[in-house]
Amino acid sequence: MDAYDKGPRDEPVGPDGSSAPDGADRPSVPDEAVAPSASRGAEEAPETEGECEALTKGEAPEEHEAHGPGGGSSVGGGSSVDDGSSTDGGPPLGPSTGIAGLPRGYQLAAALALALVAVTVCVHLGMMFLHVAPANTVSKEHGKKIYDWVYPEFEQNWKLFAPNPLQQNVAVQARAQLRTADGGRRVTDWYDLSAQDGAAIDHNVLPSHTQQNELRRAWDFFVSTHDTQNRPTGLRGEISERYVRRIVLLRIDRQEPLARGESIDQVQVRSRTTGVRPPKWSDEKPNVKPVLRLLPWWSVTPDDLPLADDARARRDVAAEGSGAR
Repeated sequence: MDAYDKGPRDEPVGPDGSSAPDGADRPSVPDEAVAPSASRGAEEAPETEGECEALTKGEAPEEHEAHGPGGGSSVGGGSSVDDGSSTDGGPPLGPSTGIAGLPRGYQLAAALALALVAVTVCVHLGMMFLHVAPANTVSKEHGKKIYDWVYPEFEQNWKLFAPNPLQQNVAVQARAQLRTADGGRRVTDWYDLSAQDGAAIDHNVLPSHTQQNELRRAWDFFVSTHDTQNRPTGLRGEISERYVRRIVLLRIDRQEPLARGESIDQVQVRSRTTGVRPPKWSDEKPNVKPVLRLLPWWSVTPDDLPLADDARARRDVAAEGSGAR
């Protein structure tokens, strides 16, 4: 119980045990003089208990500041002066490094350079995306700018999505004119070379690259370098013609059994292009009428024969060996 909390029972009593009347003169006792030890003990007890509890938890006791009449603060009877120095005991901070250590002007220049690089990278990525993406409104509107940005330094030969599948079937066929041993001539039937490649690919888990692409790419190469009248449109026209001729010569030599003394004198190639019919639910109306293209007879040159002669020689040797057995 605090010493200041005194009721009527704590008032002084008279000799007969009665309390003094209200309003009677009583000696005045200063507040500080009333049970000084008890008051001080009551005030310090919470602090002592708080400090013990803080020490139990591992915390440092807080310093209690008592403001004197002069407005200064004192701790434990001493004055405290804030000199601005660090009290955590850590090492002093060193000078700034990197861009932060540069003068203000250099910092602005570095920031502008980084911003310029970031904008350039974003523009480049956007241009490349529009270049490889399918045709859209933006690429159609700014096609010239995109082309000038990409070519020739950043040319790309691929697209973001797969191209439209082929909507036509192309069948390449060939036949040969043979020179017989007696000097006569004989023309073979038409061989569907594309059908042969298709049969070799069907139900084949690992078809060869030659079966899939050799004839198809050779024919595409020829068509792209010749006009509709089968005339070369550039320097690569003769190369594509010679390439197709050699492929046809090898294919016919495998299929046509030549008698002794016979040789392939000329070859002829034709193509049949048929559009793929759209599904029933589609509104497309493509032209599905077959388009035929007949090439003139090509004379077989000595440069076209080495591969065919080697294959024929190996086949003849194998036939003679089996007959000898």
